[in-house]
Amino acid sequence: MSGLLDGYDAVLLDLDGTVVRGAHAVGEAPEVVNELRKAGRAVQFITNNASRAPEEVAEQLTGLGVRTTPEEVLTSGQVAATLLESLLPAGSAVLVVGAAALVAAVRSVGLRPVAEAADQPVAVVQGHSPETGWAQLSEACLAIRSGARWIACNIDPTLPSERGLLPGNGAMVAALQTATGHEPTVAGKPARPLLDTAVNRIGAQHPLVVGDRLDTDIAGARAAGLDALLVLSGVSDAVAALAAPAEQRPTHLAADVRALRGPLDKTLIQPRRGWRVEIDQAANCLLLSSAGAGEDPLDAVRTLCAVWWEEHSGSVQVRACDDTAVTALETVGLA
Repeated sequence: MSGLLDGYDAVLLDLDGTVVRGAHAVGEAPEVVNELRKAGRAVQFITNNASRAPEEVAEQLTGLGVRTTPEEVLTSGQVAATLLESLLPAGSAVLVVGAAALVAAVRSVGLRPVAEAADQPVAVVQGHSPETGWAQLSEACLAIRSGARWIACNIDPTLPSERGLLPGNGAMVAALQTATGHEPTVAGKPARPLLDTAVNRIGAQHPLVVGDRLDTDIAGARAAGLDALLVLSGVSDAVAALAAPAEQRPTHLAADVRALRGPLDKTLIQPRRGWRVEIDQAANCLLLSSAGAGEDPLDAVRTLCAVWWEEHSGSVQVRACDDTAVTALETVGLA
């Protein structure tokens, strides 16, 4: 186990799509987390999902085989509440659009949660809740239009579940953006507060961020100056990774968190042994061929990203130059 998390003293793990998918664990994630802890690596779970309190998340993880304390969980709801506390006088009314966990987080910092614009809230905080509907959004719309500060716990447009991708808090935030013409302050990833809080909480010097979304997990890591591992077990896929803008590019790429068991130099996005990539400038196309030892399809993706990112960005077509390359592209969804 000595090779676990080489060079990093802690891991900041996203939850939805990385460790869990709805009520279920993603693959062998529980076993991997337990192995990391046995190897002496600090683990902090960081989630943009504000619908559950740390105690609830810890209970779920413990039930899945990862004994977890609430102190090892940090949610965007907690960070949003702390941000509001720094901006508002004690006892200020805050209209909460979200779950009971977000209401409790707001109350825990000495602010007064309310549910109607008639209560004259000085701020609105919005987090994911499956119960959010037109009535709740209408109250928030009126408050924001009347001058209330607006804090969004996160702006993820989708939420991974065991049934597939469902509407996330960002979809509801977008409805209020359209209705009010205002933009919220964001507490969760890709903004820095959540990651900075997690790093400070565990005193990490060189943590690795692990997540499944380029636009939140990886962009947040980049904004905070941290290395990041993109896992393809949730939202972002190989196509999105190849087209990622500079501010969303991960340091490492893997299928899932099982990669944390092995030497992380194997997951670095750089030209990998066994694959050759050339750029056809005229056709705006990448040409992939096997160099005789190309066995890992993800090494093909790492090589493609390294070559394309060196001087380019945006979407690009990929063509296979031999049968091994054809199989690799089909496997990773780049065919």
